[in-house]
Amino acid sequence: MGKFIAIDGLDGSGKGTQADILIEKLKSEGKKVRELSFPMYENDSSLFVRMYLDGKLGKKPSDTNAYSASMFFACDRYISYKTDWIKDIEDRDTYVIANRYTSANAVHQLSKLPRGEWNSFLEWLWDFEFSKLGLPKPDAVIYLEVCPEISLSLVRSRSNETGRKIDIHEADTEYMNKCYDAALFSCEALGWKRIKCYEGSSMRTREDIAKEIYNEVSGL
Repeated sequence: MGKFIAIDGLDGSGKGTQADILIEKLKSEGKKVRELSFPMYENDSSLFVRMYLDGKLGKKPSDTNAYSASMFFACDRYISYKTDWIKDIEDRDTYVIANRYTSANAVHQLSKLPRGEWNSFLEWLWDFEFSKLGLPKPDAVIYLEVCPEISLSLVRSRSNETGRKIDIHEADTEYMNKCYDAALFSCEALGWKRIKCYEGSSMRTREDIAKEIYNEVSGL
């Protein structure tokens, strides 16, 4: 029987790479797999997300409050779910692997709020996306832990190499530090599997990380 797995982490943590490695491993075992990556930038569903990340609603992440920004990302998931990947979720023989999911709202938007509001925001978010919108809950969330210093360095290197524009999240060092704290809080509060992807100031090998992720998925 298939599973729904979300892989999340700070920008530059290797989410897309690890999702791809896991997918290829599952396919090599003859399993049916659907890959998802959020936001779905190429789809109309991500219009408000793109406006937000491009700085059209404000040049800093805090210019759009946690609840408003969460709705933009949730709507992208909802529209794409209803028009596309619902069939894959309903086929319980399919493994659905998502690069980011509701977990990304828990990290990036939670960080905008005072610490005393974190629990109530997570309760609101889970109710909004999974109860009110009816989005499917993942069987597991795997969080790739990378410290902000390494994350920011990797993001900037990628931007220099590819010419990809740095978005308002990636450009704000203070914000990324807050996201790291919010992520560790969410891992504990929501029972995510946390995989430490670095040692000292260096990343572990992608093969080593991939093996740990596969072992987690195999154990579900």
